[in-house]
This record gives sequence, structure tokens and C-alpha cells, in this order.
Amino acid sequence: MEKFLISGMSCAACSARIEKAVAKVKGVESCTVSLLTNSMSVKGTASAQSIIQTIEKAGYGAKISGSEKTSKPEEQELLLENSELKNLKSRLAASLIFLLILMYFSMGHMMLNFPLPAWINGNHVAMGLVQLLLTIIILFINRKFFISGTKGLIHGTPNMDTLVALGSGISFAYSTLVLFNMTDAVLKGDELRVMKCMDNFYFEGAAMIVTLITVGKMLESISKGKTTNALKNLIKLKPENATVIREGKEIVIPISEIKKDDVFIVKPGENIPVDGIVIEGESSVNESALTGESIPVDKSAKTEVYSATINLNGFLKCKALRVGEETALSQIIKLVSDASATKAPIAKTADKVSGIFVPSVLLISAITFFVWMICGAEINFALSRAISVLVISCPCALGLATPVAIMVGNGVGAKNGILFKTATSLEETGKIKIVALDKTGTITKGEPEVTDIVAADDISEKDLVKIAASLESKSSHPLAKAVVKFYSNSTFTNEELIETQNFVSLPGNGISCTIKGEKFFAGNLAFIEKNADISSIKEKAALFSSEGKTPLVFAKENKILGMICVADKIKDDSAKAVSQLKAMSVTPVMITGDNEKTAQAIAKNAGIEKIIAGVLPDGKAKTIATLKSKGKTAMAGDGINDAPALASADIGIALGAGSDIAIDSAQVVLMKNSLLDVPAAIRLSKATLKNIHENLFWAFFYNIAGIPLAAGVYYKAFGLRLNPMFAAAAMSLSSFCVVTNALRLNFFKPYKFSKSENKFQSLKRQEEVTMSTIEKTIKVEGMMCGHCEAHVKEALEKIKGVEEATADHETGKVVLKLSKEIDDKKIADAVKKAGYKVV
Repeated sequence: MEKFLISGMSCAACSARIEKAVAKVKGVESCTVSLLTNSMSVKGTASAQSIIQTIEKAGYGAKISGSEKTSKPEEQELLLENSELKNLKSRLAASLIFLLILMYFSMGHMMLNFPLPAWINGNHVAMGLVQLLLTIIILFINRKFFISGTKGLIHGTPNMDTLVALGSGISFAYSTLVLFNMTDAVLKGDELRVMKCMDNFYFEGAAMIVTLITVGKMLESISKGKTTNALKNLIKLKPENATVIREGKEIVIPISEIKKDDVFIVKPGENIPVDGIVIEGESSVNESALTGESIPVDKSAKTEVYSATINLNGFLKCKALRVGEETALSQIIKLVSDASATKAPIAKTADKVSGIFVPSVLLISAITFFVWMICGAEINFALSRAISVLVISCPCALGLATPVAIMVGNGVGAKNGILFKTATSLEETGKIKIVALDKTGTITKGEPEVTDIVAADDISEKDLVKIAASLESKSSHPLAKAVVKFYSNSTFTNEELIETQNFVSLPGNGISCTIKGEKFFAGNLAFIEKNADISSIKEKAALFSSEGKTPLVFAKENKILGMICVADKIKDDSAKAVSQLKAMSVTPVMITGDNEKTAQAIAKNAGIEKIIAGVLPDGKAKTIATLKSKGKTAMAGDGINDAPALASADIGIALGAGSDIAIDSAQVVLMKNSLLDVPAAIRLSKATLKNIHENLFWAFFYNIAGIPLAAGVYYKAFGLRLNPMFAAAAMSLSSFCVVTNALRLNFFKPYKFSKSENKFQSLKRQEEVTMSTIEKTIKVEGMMCGHCEAHVKEALEKIKGVEEATADHETGKVVLKLSKEIDDKKIADAVKKAGYKVV
């Protein structure tokens, strides 16, 4: 995607014209122009030169973003913005000085009897000439309106500047004609006509229109500047220097000179210059600049550090991994900038209106003039109404309504570690009805641990663990890593792993390999069952699965060696996040490759009712397709195997600590790796969309209400008419109001519950009190092993009202958790039916 900086745009009509022109260039697939950042993004094979020539033919200026070596594309946009504001301030200051002098001669003397110099007092023609000269100076200072407006007319693409130029220009031309008429009246001694001409001067109106529009443009520019504060703050975070070790010496170099694999040091209180990995030292690092998380993160050898984060207390020696534009901070800056340069679907309506807005206003203005003339109004009255229509109409408000809200919403997200890649993703996230959640690493911590070891009769636990670790050592699966980690940390062995050959990984099933010519298998029950008899461990595996543990079964040829169970605990905030999604009327669905029983146990702890278990990686995308048919669906995941599902979902949400492939496939990236950011992202999207609706309502309402008032539609019935100067003031404030409303988003708290969520949480708490569990302990006779425990548990949990049954064959006790009182006889009968006895 090529990015360009555009100059000469004044309103949404300009951006619509440029988009239309560039879209016709051969090789251009898509084109998006941002009025807010004065930039354009183009996809396709068309050459930059042909695109620039097309834009110049349309009457605007263009250059490739980032073409200047002194700054990055994002920084160039901000420099352009600052330059524009500086020019507006200078123009406004000069305009106001001459306007005050003009107002003294026109209104001050005529209405308030201010004294005039002796040489001009009583000389009406001289007074008119002074007003003429002062107006010419003011119009020259604000010549940009006339240059841009004329270019627009010449190229058949009138814009806001055209409206301003016509309104001010017609006022000036009419007043000049009146001045010539006055000279004729003076020659003929017609004092009555001279005084009437004095009353018909519109010089101050012509000057006031361009000055007031400049005021509005400056206020708009200041407000637009505030919308990019998040981007500015991110750019300011970039460190300027780094301390690196070269030839055994510490030297300070500019950040641009640091290279990959350079060794750099960071002292307490210093910013980390680039992304790297710690090779020596320990410290705590404040990463809030990147993640929004205020709690410091401990760093030690082999942990990664990121550019612009702050080393708090220890000394760190690190090796550079990513430098320049590859650092996490640079990627975030690029994401925020690119997202602001894209357009949300809701902007299309405003764009269509903007494309025909200015020609329509010109037509309405002409009709207004002729209708009043036909109705017998004086020419100055009809002209005043036509000019008012020109200067009150504001296409800018329509053009800014969406992009300013998108820019601020993106900034708020970036500040909280929530990154939306495009304007579309920011708009669509709030419309989600279903969130599919990956289990491992998303709902759970993704750091499973070995919990149980069950070896076959003819093999020791030690040998089973050694074989298991050897088999799993070449696998990248989290469960395999847990087995290898357990072996390396175990106290009963420190032997080297067995060498394996012909390693084959079967995603979603398990692995196979050979050791000294013999075939070994490791994986889930379904996979091992295809190669060996699993009857000896099937019951125990079912029991472990019901407890939320994942049984990994190991076999040699067609003989079972044993089973190692691994459990992955859910994150501390997962249940809370799920509860918040429900409160927002969003249905959480857990998708996992684990078996049904393990999935049920995890889902129960997280508060998820809908589970889709046993799904292979290639099946996740198909599952998402099924969910999409029931409502707008988001997929939240962090692994490589989640990438197809993330890409196929309406909105893909990648947790920031996940794989690069997952992040590349998603439209939303959560930097903090917290599931709570999913409901936070939805809240922020809804708030942004609400703000856009408010802006569009104001923009449409302002023009729909203002144009008829300016045209004099209500004059006959209510005596209401609008002076062109007041119309110009109203136009100036319209865009300012839209941008200011968008800035309110800066105060939005993504983690704060909405009213409907608070109501849901309150009802849930009441329900929890009502449904609080009753614990009952019974003693059962006849339980001899884990198999018996599973039978008793299964029998009791079939009783309605029994939430959970935990049996212990060694003590003979069964602990029941009940959601309501259950008759003891009913419990005893269930146990008896299972083949045991309550004593």
C-alpha cells in the first residue's frame, strides 16, 4: 500500500473528488483519502508518478509520504498539520487588524457616530474607497480561498473554498458596483442616492466572511491537532540515544545507528532504546507506554524487552533483536496512523453526500436569488439571501464527522493497549454478537503443568517420563513442552533424553517417531486407539478429563506404556471477562482441540455454556463459518493454529503475547494479553460508533436547518432572516463542534461498565446469592479404586440439583455440592443403583 500526502484540500468534496479521480487510474485497486490527516492510501500496481499527475490535474498537490529523508510518514503528517496551523494563525492575526480598521470606518462611524479624520469626514466616496482598499487587503491575505475555489470551478469540482470565494467575491463585486453608482450620484448632486448607496455597501461583509471562516478553520485545525495527540505522544516516546558496547567500550550513539545483534546497556531510569533480549541482569520494567498496564514487569536473562519502556531499578545488558521500523513501538505507531487513514463503512454515506453537496448548494443559492427577485424583493435583499446560503453550507462537518471520531477512538485504544488495524475493524467490533474463544493461551494461561503420572504395570514412572519427554522433545505443542519441562525439573532423573528418528507431528492428534527401529506414539485417546488397545486406561482417562486435565497417552507399537495428565489453569481474569461479555449480550463460545470432558471442566470454571470441543486446526475456520451464520462473530486467539479462524471471522482478535502469524491475521490486537480487553474493545467500538452517529446527525441537521434559514424560507411567516456575516460565523463553528464532540472520546473509560452491564452484574449477584451451593458429605461403602469413584460421581451428578460430586475411595467419603436441598433417599437410591451403599 502506497501512502501520499495531499495539499490543497479544504473539505469533504475535495477528498471525494480526489478519490474519484485516482480510482480511474489504471492499476489502482482501491483508494482512500483522509481529510483529517491530509493523506491518501492507494492499493494497486499503478505508478506513484501517474497517481501524483492525476491529483495535480484535479487541482491539488501530492507527494509520496516518507519521501523526505528527515522524517517518517507519520511525522511528516504531523509537521504538515503544524505548518497549516501556523499559517492560519498568521492569516487570522493580519486579517483581524485590518478588519477592525474596516469596521471602524463602516459600522463604527455609520452606526455609533465614531469620529473620522477631517480629510474624509463627509466625503462618502472617500469612505467607500477606504473600505474598498481595506477589503482588498483582507481578501489578499486570505487569497487561498479564491485560488483553491477558482481551481475547483475550473476543474469542475467546486469545494468549500468555492462557496466562500463566491460569497465573499459577490459581496465585494456588488459593493464595488454600488461605489461606482455613488460616484455618479455625487456628480449629479443626488444626495438621497448617495446615502442609499452608503447603506448598500457589503465591503465589511466580504471581509468578515473570509475572516470568520479563517477563525473556524483555525479552531478546527487546533481541535484536529488534539485528535492526533495519541500519535504524537507515541512518537515522542522514541528514545534518541542508546548506550552500546563496541570493542569492549561503552559508547553513546543515536538510536538510528544501532544495529541488530548490537549489545546495549540500560541503567535504572533510562528508556530501553530498541527491542531486545536480556543477556545479563535483573530489573523491573514499566511497559505502560506499550500495553497500558501500569504494573511493572520483571525482567531477567532470556526475557524480551521493548523500545520506549522504562527500566526502573536494575542494570540490564541486552542484545538488539528488532531495530528501526521493526520495533514494537514503531509497529504500533504505524498501526495507529494507518488505521486513521482508512475509512469506516459508515463514512460512505457522508462521502456520497459530500460529492454532490457543493454543486447542490450553488444551485440552491442561484434559485434563492432568482426566486426573491421574481417575488419583487430588492436586489440587495435577494443577493444577501443567496450569499448567506453559500457561506452557511458546510461540507467540512460531513467530511470530518467520521474520521475525527476514528482517530480519537484509535488513540484511546492505543493508550490502553488495544490496537485496531483499520477504521472498519473499529466500527465493526461493537456489532459483535458471538465471540469464539480459543482455550489454550486465551482462556487459560497457556502454561500447562504435569499433574498425574499413570504407568503400565511393566514400566516404572521414571522410565515412562523419560520416554515421554524423549518423544515430545521435538514437538512445539504446549502440552508437549509441559512434559519436557517436568522431566528436566524432576528430582528422580537427570539422564539425557533418548534420540528419536522419523518424527511426525499430526496436529490435533499427536506425534509418532521411532526409537531403535521401534514405532512409538503419543497423543490423545482417539489417536492412540487407532494403534493400541486403550481399555486399560480408558476409565481413568475419563475421570481425569472430568477434572479438567488432559490425558496424554503413550504407546510402543500396539502396547500402552502409560498416561501423563497435564492441566492448564484458566487466567485470573477469564471468568470476569466472560461475565462481562454476557452482560453485553455477546455469546462466548469456547473452541478447543481438547476432548469434551476437559473442555467442559475448563468452560465451567470460566462460566462458558457453549463449547465446541475436539476441533482440529483446519476445522476452526469451518466452525467460525457456522457461527457467522448465527450472527456477527469475532474470534479471539493467540496461536499459529488460530490464524485461519482469525482471518475467516468477521473480526479477528489476537492476544498480543501470541504468535506473529496470529497477530498478522487479526484485525484487532490486544497488547496486554488479557481477555478483559475483548469486552473493553467492544465498549470502545460502541462508544466510537455512537460518537460518529452524533457527529453525522449534527452535520446533516446543521445543513438541513441552516440552508433554508439562510435562503429566507421563514422570512415571510416569521420574519427570520440571516445576515451573511452570521452565516459565516455559523459555518466556522460547525466543523469545530463536530471535532470537539469527537474529542470527548478521550474521556471514555473502556474498562468501565455501561448501565446495562451494571444491571446485569447486579442481577447475577442476586442470582448467585439465591443459588448458593449447599455442601453435604456422605459415606459410601464398596468403593475400591478410582474406577469406583468415577462410577459414584457419574451416578450422583445425574441427579438434578447436584452441581458436583467428589468421591474418595480411601476414606469412603463423597462430598456433594448442591444447588438445592435433595432428599437423602434420592441420593442413597442413586448410589445403590450404581452398585454401592450409603452407610
